Amino acid sequence: MMEPNSPAEELPTLYRAILDRVAELESAGERAEATRVRYQATTAYSRAWDDRARRELEALLRRAERPTNAERLLGRRGGADVDRPTAPAQHRAAIAQDG
Repeated sequence: MMEPNSPAEELPTLYRAILDRVAELESAGERAEATRVRYQATTAYSRAWDDRARRELEALLRRAERPTNAERLLGRRGGADVDRPTAPAQHRAAIAQDG
């Protein structure tokens, strides 16, 4: 059985995925939401790199991936259209493949 990855291995990838979503939100004109997500991600990422921070970033990524009203009107699925892990289990699987 594989050992789970440590937060130090997963947090940078989670943070990058969140920042990618922030860029999508900004380009869609959702600047207030992008600012809120970036602030929350930076706050979690700046603290201790532990399981709590990992859970916070995973939850934030799930929330940020939900389509905005504008994306719904355009028929988009939010950040899920992008080729990156969207759920914590998929995220961990992607890291396991890289490591």
